[in-house]
Amino acid sequence: MRLGEGLDALLRPRAIAVVGASQDPTKIGGRPVQMLRNAGYPGAIYPVNPRAAEVQGYPAFASIADLPEAPDLAVIALNAALVPDAIEACAARGVRGAVVFSSGFAELGEAGQAAQTRLRETAHRTGIRILGPNCLGALSIRERGIATFSIVLESGMPPAGPLGIVSQSGNLGSYTMKLAGECGAGVSRFLTTGNECDVDIADGIAWLARDPATQVILCCLETCRDAPRLVAALEEARITGKPVIALKIGASAAGQQAAASHTGALAGSDAVFDAVFARASVWRVRSVHAAVVLGPERMPASKRVAVLTASGGFGVMMADAASAAGLTLPELSPSAQAKILEAVPYASPRNPVDATAEMSSRPAILGRVLAAVLEDEGCDALMVQMSTALYLPRLRGVYLKALRMVRERFPSRVVMLCVRGPEDAVRELHALGFPTADSIDMCCATLAGLAGLAARTGRPPIAIDVAKGKPLPPEAFRHEAGAKRALAAEGVPVLPERLAQSSAAAAEAAAELGFPVVLKIASPDLPHKTEVDGVALDLASAEEVAAAFDAMLQRVAERAPTARIDGVLVAPMAGGGTELILGATRDPVFGPVVMAGFGGIFAEIVKDVAVRPAPVDEDEALAMLRSLKAFPLLDGARNRPRADLAAAASAIAALSRFAVAHADEVAEIDVNPLLVRADGQGAVALDALLVPHSERKNR
Repeated sequence: MRLGEGLDALLRPRAIAVVGASQDPTKIGGRPVQMLRNAGYPGAIYPVNPRAAEVQGYPAFASIADLPEAPDLAVIALNAALVPDAIEACAARGVRGAVVFSSGFAELGEAGQAAQTRLRETAHRTGIRILGPNCLGALSIRERGIATFSIVLESGMPPAGPLGIVSQSGNLGSYTMKLAGECGAGVSRFLTTGNECDVDIADGIAWLARDPATQVILCCLETCRDAPRLVAALEEARITGKPVIALKIGASAAGQQAAASHTGALAGSDAVFDAVFARASVWRVRSVHAAVVLGPERMPASKRVAVLTASGGFGVMMADAASAAGLTLPELSPSAQAKILEAVPYASPRNPVDATAEMSSRPAILGRVLAAVLEDEGCDALMVQMSTALYLPRLRGVYLKALRMVRERFPSRVVMLCVRGPEDAVRELHALGFPTADSIDMCCATLAGLAGLAARTGRPPIAIDVAKGKPLPPEAFRHEAGAKRALAAEGVPVLPERLAQSSAAAAEAAAELGFPVVLKIASPDLPHKTEVDGVALDLASAEEVAAAFDAMLQRVAERAPTARIDGVLVAPMAGGGTELILGATRDPVFGPVVMAGFGGIFAEIVKDVAVRPAPVDEDEALAMLRSLKAFPLLDGARNRPRADLAAAASAIAALSRFAVAHADEVAEIDVNPLLVRADGQGAVALDALLVPHSERKNR
């Protein structure tokens, strides 16, 4: 079944039956009936209650089979034990969708899971779409189609608008809907999926991506039960130009077990969610407020912002916070600066604009300053620091009058206000279309997150076909020698090396490879060789190699007496360049993921890493490198030679393809370090580790 198919019955119902309808509007079975009546739902309402002739003024029916027609939607408010039979009856009557409020299913253990499985089987067999169980239901604002018992509706419907909300959590979704209404965002649809026996969050995203009434999708999720479906839904939203904002809660510990490789410690599952969202151009928010403060009709097209304050100190604070959030503050045009100075001769007009307290003396002056900034096309958003001005009646009047004039003149320009004030004053600002934040950091973070969100949609998805690889030999998992041979076969660059079992053999191998060389202990029991002093560097002669060989075996025997030793690896000494760590792991939800960051022995301490679902191409691999905080070290900062970024990106892409090709047998891959030399001189993997699934399961 296509993602989102059949959800019209839930979100555009022409007739609704309430099964378990109650005369008492305070009960779960009574609230939908009351809300539908109060909202003026235009379709037919059919209460189903075998013990009543009428419910809240509507004729009641003893059973679903007795209904005069098959409604599009049935709202089920029954004891859990009665729900499976009720769903069967709905399907037999031709009902196309059902919302199950009832709890007592998979969340209660095996018995509940069996009942929920029966619901899923009924949905798949009959085609009826089931929302829930254990959910808060659905709502369509313009159609006044109510299939929820949310307390948010007790005070009236939220304003209609372009924001579609789909949430696994009923209460979180309901609170988000209320806050969106208060912030003036306006809501199109509301869908909560609960236990997801049939309709899941991916269905909701995909349906909203096709819904003309929805322009921005807000997704609230705790987990992902089917990664391919979620990824496909996010891709559909991106391609259709519907920005997605994700409020992901619960930084799951799944997959973050102790690992033999650095990769297992660095690529936790919450980081993988971030990576999936990044690939799909989803903006992940950490708070509900950040998700709803801006409407889609006024999203900043870039991260270029102007800042207006009545205080130089606040201007500096906002400039610092904007820079930290990734925003830029270009200097305003000479024309804009001249107009600001005409209005306030003592202003500092460059950006941030310090218009002094004079700007709030009269609406006309503030209006001229605001207009001067908004006329400048060099900035795509304006942040105005109003502090607590709304608490003072005189200043409240000045700001509201000036902002009302500005909104009329510049209806589509993005203006965000950093302000605290009385609730009625803030509501008035929202009604005018001005989003607000009560802190400088929130204001900057919100604009930075939304900047360019719409522009990043509509791009084609990355399509990389990777065939399943041939089974790897056991040697690939024994230690770095076999691991590097396996990776080299897939395009990861490595150095030539020899495995020696005696000091004489090591000296001979060094002479063949060319001095200086490095020695490394080769053991399946010692993945981190430095911890047992199993590495000797920069050996310049056969005598040094032989002596280092004997000394290394003695040290390792003392520190790891039970370790199996295959010998000592001899390899050319590679110097210069910058060390990266590359890796891959199999996320329990999303499958193979690839990781890149700055490496060496402190990789797990610094944790400057980028994670993406595998496979990636060279362009995405390069984007991963550019996202690192320490990327300037690769890009020639402080007169360092610019690193061979193309070679590094090629190695990342090759590693990601290997991870996908061998996903069935390789749990983790660790390349630490990948030495990236100067531009044009390539990159090389100096150490590697492959961890099989069997070993990971046994840890």
